[in-house]
Amino acid sequence: MSLPPSVELVNSGVRRGAFRVALFDFDGTLSLVREGWPRVMVDLMMGHLRDQRLIREPEPACAAHVESFVMALNGHPTIRQMERFAEEVAARGGTPAAPAVYLRQFLDTLLAVVYARWGDLESGRARAAEWVVPNAHGILRAFEARGVPLFVASGTDLAHVAREAELLQLTAHVGGRIAAPKDNDASFRKRDVIERTVRESGIRGHELIGFGDGVVETQEVKRAGGVAVGVASNPAGVGGVNAAKRDTLIAAGADLIVPDYEHATELLAWLWGDA
Repeated sequence: MSLPPSVELVNSGVRRGAFRVALFDFDGTLSLVREGWPRVMVDLMMGHLRDQRLIREPEPACAAHVESFVMALNGHPTIRQMERFAEEVAARGGTPAAPAVYLRQFLDTLLAVVYARWGDLESGRARAAEWVVPNAHGILRAFEARGVPLFVASGTDLAHVAREAELLQLTAHVGGRIAAPKDNDASFRKRDVIERTVRESGIRGHELIGFGDGVVETQEVKRAGGVAVGVASNPAGVGGVNAAKRDTLIAAGADLIVPDYEHATELLAWLWGDA
């Protein structure tokens, strides 16, 4: 069994064999409902820097710098990005607001878009398949067919992840096995979730496989000894590999890169070493 052409093998020595637990990030890995959030966050931060006249380099360079730390913290509770931005404002000689203030502004803007998409899903104007990474339901079913329990670890608020999982018809696959911060709890760490999952499942680290589109979950799955599949997903309706995500995921230690799950059955067959 060979890898499908859409899958990039980064680590030629990646472990192949039966996996006993699969862990998925949520936003960008299963759900696409929050697509566009980085632009919303960067625009908010750039607006505050402009207001305090703190942009001293060419604006595109400043925006690239802001985006770099926003994406480096992708996967942590969102408040972490706001704490980092407050540090940035102070370092530039400005007066930062409380991180919670920045968070509220970001969520107010983003959730206006998210709630509209929820409404489309609730009313039937949109189908669940339109707002997930292509064939997300298929890969979850493929793992279930192999008897592998599925877990979700997300940096997005728990109430929102649970609601979206329901709207996207993912709850039947992950049930109550969703770990996410309650009320944007800054103490939430995916490392803790992964360590607890390995421990409570009674598995060894190399029996874990993780899927994610961010740095944090990729690094933490690797730290635990598992196999990390980087999901270089694009916005809904846009196919192919997201080049920026791909590069970031490879730098974080991803063993394989996929743009989506269209070839999930073949990917799992290769990982398991099926004849």
